[in-house]
This record gives sequence, structure tokens and C-alpha cells, in this order.
Amino acid sequence: MPVSGSAPLHLAVSLDGAGRHPAAWREPGARPGELFTARYWAGLVAEAEAGLLDYVAFEDGLALQSSSPAGHDERTDRVRGRLDAVLTAARVAPLTRRIGLVGAVTTTHTEPFHISRAVATLDHVSRGRAGLHVQVSGLPHEERHFGRRTAPLAEDELHEEAADHVEVVQRLWDSWEDDAEIRDVATGRFVDRDKLHHIDFVGRHFSVRGPSITPRPPQGRPVVSARAADSAAYGLIARSVDIGHLVARDTEGTRAAVTAVRGLRASAGLADRPLHLFGELTVFLDESAGAATDRRGRLDQVARDPYDGDTAVFAGSAGQLADLLQERREAGLSGFLLRPAVIAHDLPAITRALVPELRRRGLFRQEYEADTLRGLLGLDRPANRYATATLPAT
Repeated sequence: MPVSGSAPLHLAVSLDGAGRHPAAWREPGARPGELFTARYWAGLVAEAEAGLLDYVAFEDGLALQSSSPAGHDERTDRVRGRLDAVLTAARVAPLTRRIGLVGAVTTTHTEPFHISRAVATLDHVSRGRAGLHVQVSGLPHEERHFGRRTAPLAEDELHEEAADHVEVVQRLWDSWEDDAEIRDVATGRFVDRDKLHHIDFVGRHFSVRGPSITPRPPQGRPVVSARAADSAAYGLIARSVDIGHLVARDTEGTRAAVTAVRGLRASAGLADRPLHLFGELTVFLDESAGAATDRRGRLDQVARDPYDGDTAVFAGSAGQLADLLQERREAGLSGFLLRPAVIAHDLPAITRALVPELRRRGLFRQEYEADTLRGLLGLDRPANRYATATLPAT
């Protein structure tokens, strides 16, 4: 059932440890001894790039992984610990050519000046393939790592702070005009100081003067994404990002979430500005639904707990997953962030089974059509808000 005249789906994968299932690290091919090595991550990104995926999302957090909302769960049979997402992306960037690299950052406990530099650096290193995924945390045990506040912020304030964080970061990216660097050895002028700008941002959560100390990124502004596990983050997605990840368990829930976010975006006067809405799915991919379900059950037995996760969970074949993606697309999504249950098994299944099936249906690219992440997503390079238009000579 090929689809003609339709925009192709966008497809990304989330990478975290050995996979989303807690027992993933114990599966054949998982390579638990290499989880904290550059070689491991470079291999995963190479596989995703071979499948022509739009981007890989590097997960991150500010506390050890835990199944307990109160803090450490004391379990020793599950992967604990992560490398820094943005630094990992920067390490693998020179080893890749076209795929986007999106690192997660918890805005609640980080300074936007630092994050703007880190992601701008990633964009320079990757020549325009960087992205920033913003997330919030109201967990007391994470708050205690920093001691900035006496108590966590309320949920609505967390998202308000995240919106300010994104605004500051994007202004800092714009604080250097594109042609601010002169680099003229003969005259001894490296930079045009008039093309570096103080952003002078003053808000409830941040007060930042600027300018950045890193030149404007190749994309102008790297892609920004955020996740909405529920409606509390809809406003952040509607006003502040390029990609919103919507967590819905079924098609009707997806349609309702898309309608709500689009409505908020229109109310903010941003209806004409492009916004991608991606669905999130954790996937167990096998040749048949029975094989995928059996594998999930076996992993649950190893983990001593049934896996439910914080997204919808799919267990089935590549054809069945393609059917589901097509159905959810008709609810208003333009792409999907897939979370491999077992990276060693499910990432190759995505690139070598799902992608060919989507291509057969006319739903996915045959080759990379752009060199930047914004280009892959069909997003224009934004103009610099501080640049003064040059008037024609009279």
C-alpha cells in the first residue's frame, strides 16, 4: 500500500544503556562491558545512520536510574550510570556524516549559558547536525545534588523555567551574527565587535547578559525538542521547541494530544511556525508477534518484573509496526522516536527490517537529502534576531 504524494515519516531512535528493558544488558550481544566506551556508542550511531534515520537521541539524567520515585532503589541487577549525553554526541560526531545527534539536558539544574556553548560546540563539531532535548526534574533527590533551592519547583514552574532556558539558549546562539568573524590576517582583525550582541535577558528564573563566547552554530539554532508525558508540558512544546514528543497509549489519545498542542500553538500566534510532533514507542521487533511477545516475557522473567515502561509498548513484526506508525501518522504525527527494548536486537531490527518495510510503502527516504538536522526535518535556517538588515546602496 504505497503512499504517493505524502511527506515521508521522520524516524529517530532513543539510545540508553543496553536498551529500555531492565534485563537488556543480559541479552546476547549486549556488550555490558563496553557501555561506557566511545566504541560502543559509535557503533550504535553507525547502525542508525546506515538506516538513514533522522537522528539519535542520547538519554541522560542527573541521578542514578531507579524504579523508585523516592531515589535509589538499591537494585544491583540493572544498568546504573550514564555518560554525559552532549559529550557523547560530540565524541561520535566526527565518525558520522549525515545523521542528527540530539543530547538530553535537564534544564532544572543547569545554566543556559553553559548549555548554549555545549550544544553550539556540538553543532560546529558535527557541521550542523546538533540538537538539544530539554527535560525537567522535580525530584527531591536530584535537587539535593545541587542545593540551589530549599524545595523543588511546582510542575508548572518547572516548565516555565524550561521555556525561559530555551529562550536564553537560543538568544545566545544568535548573539554572534553569522559574519561576525572576519579572520583577516593582513589587518589583524579577527572579529567584528559590532556583530556580537548582549542579549540582556531578565526573567523570573534567569538573568543573562551575554554574548556567548562561541560563534553562531552552523544551523543558526540547533533543533530543540521536549517530551510531554502528560498535558503539563504541552505549553512548553507549543511555544518553545521544534519537535514535541507525545506520549500516548493509543491512536485516540494521540489525536487528542496533537489537537491540544496545535491549539495552544495557535493561541500563542505561532500556528505558521513549523512544529514536528513525534510519537514515542518502546519496541520489541521480531519476525512475528508471537516471537516478540515470547521474548518480552522471557526478559520479564529475567528481570523478575513485568515491563510496562513510560511509553506505549509494541511487540510484533516490522510489518505490524509499520501499520501502527501509519495509523498514528493519520492522527497528526509527522514522525516517531522509537526506543529499542534491547538495543543489540531491536536497533538492527529497526534499521534492517522496519526501514525497508516503510520504504516499500513509500513512507521513508531512500537516501539522505540534507547535510544538517534542520534540513532533514524540513526546517529553514532561522534568521539572526539581532542582525541589522543591510540597506541597498543608493
